[in-house]
Amino acid sequence: MKLADRLSIVLPAKNEAEGLRQVLPALRRDFPLAELIVVDDGSTDDTATIAGAAGARVLSAPYGMGNGAAIKRGARAATGEILVFMDADGQHGAQHVRALLEKLAEGYDMVVGARDRSGQANLHRGLANAFYNRLASWMTGHHVMDLTSGFRAVRADKFREFLHLLPNGFSYPTTSTMAFFRSAYPVAYVPIPVAKRVGSGSHIRPLKDGVRFLLIIFKIASLYSPLKLFVPTAAAFFLAALGWYGYTFATQGRLTNMSTLLFSASVIIFLIGLVSEQITNLTYRRDG
Repeated sequence: MKLADRLSIVLPAKNEAEGLRQVLPALRRDFPLAELIVVDDGSTDDTATIAGAAGARVLSAPYGMGNGAAIKRGARAATGEILVFMDADGQHGAQHVRALLEKLAEGYDMVVGARDRSGQANLHRGLANAFYNRLASWMTGHHVMDLTSGFRAVRADKFREFLHLLPNGFSYPTTSTMAFFRSAYPVAYVPIPVAKRVGSGSHIRPLKDGVRFLLIIFKIASLYSPLKLFVPTAAAFFLAALGWYGYTFATQGRLTNMSTLLFSASVIIFLIGLVSEQITNLTYRRDG
């Protein structure tokens, strides 16, 4: 049986009526047997009506809960063995879905559509994503081409293991990717061109969501290996303490309170890292 014959395509949508008019007919034409699920995240336009008319299954929320919340609702409701998550704004088409499925058939559990530079919203976002990719690559030991891309195909049973970890906001791609790496589920990337979005502008707010994306850095560490964050930090405090102690001993011949404080901070940070590592191990433990 082909992957496309047991497929559920989940599209989180908030005020994406214009995009759905183009995306849904194309998906139905290329994947006639696929289950199409549109999660209407509190839209105030005709998103639900357009989706229903196109033959999609519509899950409506009375108010906006966030992109991650829509993904979780769609994943719980989907009946397919393979899930594809994609935006409803026309940036990705049916041909891109097929590219992900072909890669998934090679034995991967998650395949992510990696955007090129033209697919980044602006220079600031592009630089931030490049930094996240490098950080995630260092943490995991695998080349991460696009940590924050929401366009991905996954095996449903594997993805549902981590629903309790996914946030309701925009950082669900980061969480799910790092969770798959942490659990030794193979992840692959396929370069995907990105078209101009249809309809309303991006729902990402630069200032507020910029702070949230900054927190992705800490989420990466806490989801994968906290010691990789805490050990360098503890080492930095220890070296600062050692340097200050050497300076004060050479000039004053004594150990100062500041040196003692820095030494103590390095030990505390290291111990917190050990505890965090054990909590992470428990988080990903599967019984049975």
